[in-house]
Amino acid sequence: MFNVLVVDDQPPIVNAMRRVINQIPAGWLHQQACNVTGFSDPAEALQSLNEKPYDVVVADLAMPGMGGMEFLRKAQQLQPDATRIIVSGHGSFPTALAAINETQVFRFVPKPWNDKELQLALTQALLTTELQRENQQLADSVRADTNHADAQAASLRKLEAEYPGITRVDWDDSGAICIDEDAL
Repeated sequence: MFNVLVVDDQPPIVNAMRRVINQIPAGWLHQQACNVTGFSDPAEALQSLNEKPYDVVVADLAMPGMGGMEFLRKAQQLQPDATRIIVSGHGSFPTALAAINETQVFRFVPKPWNDKELQLALTQALLTTELQRENQQLADSVRADTNHADAQAASLRKLEAEYPGITRVDWDDSGAICIDEDAL
């Protein structure tokens, strides 16, 4: 299940986004559903970021008190791996560029949004987040395997230094191990 955080100062907008996100076809998300948590208060949303991991954070750009950019900066510090999306009716190119450069926003969705476009943006964000996590797990696994292989190689070098020739095996053409009886 994917966790999505939606923050907008207007509760009806939060509810509308929740409805649209919950209608994303299951096939788009590998048969996974979205658990959408919504807040109209950015401070409460930040508290939620301290308590629960999110895959995607969607925030309105123009909110009283704490604007969307400030909220996303703080959200990025709390959960740097969560993908960020801005939804705004007040966006301009410089604003969108600042959002991308300052908080690595994945998408900038204009208000009023087209439901399918919002669903596609969320789907792309969720699948990108999932792919990044899988890549991280694979990289961690490769590092662990490399560390294990390095430790084995160090053990073999130590053993070879103490008992020269012990790590060498002679094989015949049939694949059998050849033992030099004189060396015994």
